[in-house]
Amino acid sequence: MDAARVWARRIKRDGLTLWFAIRHPRTPWPVKALGWFVVAYALSPIDLIPDFIPVLGYLDDVILLPVLIWIVMHLLPADVVAECRQQAEAWVAQQRGRIKSWLGMALVLLVWALAALALWWWVWPMVKGL
Repeated sequence: MDAARVWARRIKRDGLTLWFAIRHPRTPWPVKALGWFVVAYALSPIDLIPDFIPVLGYLDDVILLPVLIWIVMHLLPADVVAECRQQAEAWVAQQRGRIKSWLGMALVLLVWALAALALWWWVWPMVKGL
């Protein structure tokens, strides 16, 4: 159980490290773009797959998000990671708060709206024909 807590803290720290890394001037722009997506989703107050859906609800929290964070962290230059990790640890020590991304929430809501629109587009002709 202690290993799981350490792993969860490391993922949280690395997510915050990405928050600082996407603003760092030495971060390459393709990594910044992917980093913005990952950070927005990680800090979004809502999930793409709601947690109340059995198994799938936690899939993004347990597998998808850590894998995306790991990928971006390995694409960053080592000196940028070290510098941004120090900033993240200092921020956590000072703030002790939870940050949220309203952009991430908007992104998740947009995906849900597009999925609902696609479903309506697919179902409406069948309903109309009845």
